[in-house]
Amino acid sequence: MAPQNSKQLLLPLLMLVLSGLFLGFEWNSSKPAPPEPSPETPPEEFKRESDTRFENYNESGDLSALRKRGTIRFVTLASSEDDLLPRAMIVSRLHYQLAKDLARQLKLTPHWIAAASPEKALQLIKSGRADVFTGNLAKTKERAQNFDLSDAISTSHQQLVTGKDGPDVNHPDKLKDVIISVMAGSTYAATANALQKKIPGSKVEMRELRKDDTVDRLVDNINRRKNVVTIVDSTIIDGLKSYRNDFKAGVFVSDEEDIVWAMRKGSPELKLRINNFLTTKLIDVPLDRPSDWGAIKKSGLIRFLTYNGPTSYFMWKGTLMGFDYDLAKAFAEKHDLEMEVIVVPYDQQLIEWLKEGRGDFAGASITITDKRKAQGVAFTIPYIEMGEQILSNGSKPAIKSLQDLNGRTLTLRAFSVFEEIAKSLQKSGIQVKIELADPQVSYEQIINMVAEGEVDATIVDASAAEIGAALRDELVAGPLVSDPLPQGWMVTKDNHSLQKKLDEFIKEFKASKKYEKKVNYYFKPNKQAGKKLMSRIIPGEDLSPYDKLAKKSARAYEFDWRLIVAQMWQESSFDPKAESPVGAQGLLQVMPRTAEEVGYPPPLFEPGRGIEAGVKYLRWIRDRFDEDIALENQVWFSLAAYNAGIGHLYDAQRLAKTLELNPNIWFDNVEKAMLKLSEPRYFNKARYGYVRGAEPVQYVRNISKLYRAYTAITPGEIALRLRYLPDFTRAQVKPSRKGHPCQHGHWNLSAGGHFNLPHRCGPNGPWTYPTNVTTESAKLVDQLIYPPRP
Repeated sequence: MAPQNSKQLLLPLLMLVLSGLFLGFEWNSSKPAPPEPSPETPPEEFKRESDTRFENYNESGDLSALRKRGTIRFVTLASSEDDLLPRAMIVSRLHYQLAKDLARQLKLTPHWIAAASPEKALQLIKSGRADVFTGNLAKTKERAQNFDLSDAISTSHQQLVTGKDGPDVNHPDKLKDVIISVMAGSTYAATANALQKKIPGSKVEMRELRKDDTVDRLVDNINRRKNVVTIVDSTIIDGLKSYRNDFKAGVFVSDEEDIVWAMRKGSPELKLRINNFLTTKLIDVPLDRPSDWGAIKKSGLIRFLTYNGPTSYFMWKGTLMGFDYDLAKAFAEKHDLEMEVIVVPYDQQLIEWLKEGRGDFAGASITITDKRKAQGVAFTIPYIEMGEQILSNGSKPAIKSLQDLNGRTLTLRAFSVFEEIAKSLQKSGIQVKIELADPQVSYEQIINMVAEGEVDATIVDASAAEIGAALRDELVAGPLVSDPLPQGWMVTKDNHSLQKKLDEFIKEFKASKKYEKKVNYYFKPNKQAGKKLMSRIIPGEDLSPYDKLAKKSARAYEFDWRLIVAQMWQESSFDPKAESPVGAQGLLQVMPRTAEEVGYPPPLFEPGRGIEAGVKYLRWIRDRFDEDIALENQVWFSLAAYNAGIGHLYDAQRLAKTLELNPNIWFDNVEKAMLKLSEPRYFNKARYGYVRGAEPVQYVRNISKLYRAYTAITPGEIALRLRYLPDFTRAQVKPSRKGHPCQHGHWNLSAGGHFNLPHRCGPNGPWTYPTNVTTESAKLVDQLIYPPRP
């Protein structure tokens, strides 16, 4: 095989990640930020968020000019401030959702572009390459002179922040010899320079956003450097405080600042429409507002109390969802109300928060019982009825009937309806032992304990039993132990007006086709999860009807096409018209927002378009992992993030460190942390909150098994063989010095059997291998690069 052809095969095999989309995030240097381009030379746009059918253009006109084009271009920061699970906010106030709603009201098609800093985003607007900046942009005199700014969306202060062991940021006058690390091109930079003049021995360090930046990474980094402080908007700090306590927030170092959107100077029509739009969206509701229907309608906002959990409210693939959340949102939209979601801590009672007036109605798959009614609440009519079921570990004798419970032990959550059910079994003559877990132990933690063999069995909602058994081989769903029990929403005892409106909505919704789809999605096992993986494996035939399209996209984005086919089978069973109840479309089931962001707005039912969108998104994910992660694990991480959302993957990596697991290895490490993120003791401290971790874990396992089977029946092509590849990284395997002579075909082994030659001839010159690479591994890589000629 010619070296050039070898190179073409090596790239998808080793998944080399291209660089250049973002500037580096330099934490170990204090070099100044590169100079900003002049207004005549706009900064490079972040191409992945441009519609492939959309060619950007220069436009300096007002709203009438945008209407002629039919589009509005929003520019955002490459790292979104919206990117977390909202735990106490009006969800429609997220910048992305506001922008999308604005475009809908203006009857314009939205397009998104991203920039590495606020100043670069503003330059794109000034140069006519974008129309509106949407994000946490502070209003300044200079910006007001150069741009049309909206009315204030919110207010914020710049605030000093450091790690948990950092210096005292409550008293800046006592600071000395610190590094003030801030984002280049932001209002923080001027504040940092002013502080430097007041703090003896201090230095200012400018940094730019990189593709894998998050606020959590910022906090993690300052925790590793005890003499570093940074400056962050107080609104962002408030979000961090909802799930982290390993940092210190200090004094405000600025006056109160208005957070605004920006448009080109001379856009009075667009500015007026945006301000009118924001006026209707940004509702301030008095804290002591009553919860009766009249007061709710007058305020224009309804407050929903819930838990962050598997069926109530969670983030999945970057989208907020949940059975309770979806229904509550549909109720709010029906009555033209904004909705504020308030996440109640798992160790506190929804009933108490409701009675204290912190919300208008509450729900999280709550079973309707007389005991709860006696606590001072009223329930709506049931929106679902759910039986209770035994869940046990498959390594122990099967529990197929109630009689099989004799001599077994049920570990149950304290103060739950399950205790009453178990006691009724004992009264009926079943000799089953009941153990109540500590009140701190959650429902999800007990399920994990059953899966890990720590306890014998438990009682769970039938949906949890069925889904758990479908996703985890260790779990077995047993017999039902109760009749279907009604579940519903709660209002305060005498709130008849709101209860009546909710009852009317539930009755109407249960009669719709949407209801059945949502019940199946949230409470029934995913049919794809239980698929017989090998049913499509036929030696000598195409792997799928879409092999050519998969090869094309895989080649373009440097993946093994068989991996893409395996993922396609897992996602859609090769059905290009597949659409999930939450809107994911096509052969690779891409979510609508994701499709828009990678440049393929829905619909995605055309096979080529659906595959291109999914593979491009998979590549976008892969580019967001540290370069020191082994290439094999980048694949597994990418698949897990594709399934659950990259935020949950980041959370799992951070949790893996806490659990003393390797955050750079998927199997038996990060996948274990992912499973733990279903437990409140862990997801309460995670940026993205709860995740049904068993789903991405099973997703990766299924695709890896099918991928290996596909490679086994295509012997004429080089397989990725990820199980056997050494953990090479870019830091370990790299070209040797230019001009070093190639010694193709020659191996030089050390006495210990290790590959000791400092180079190996590659398609573009020699490769350097680390000295700890074994002979077998080095020869394997050599065979991948230079397969034997026939």
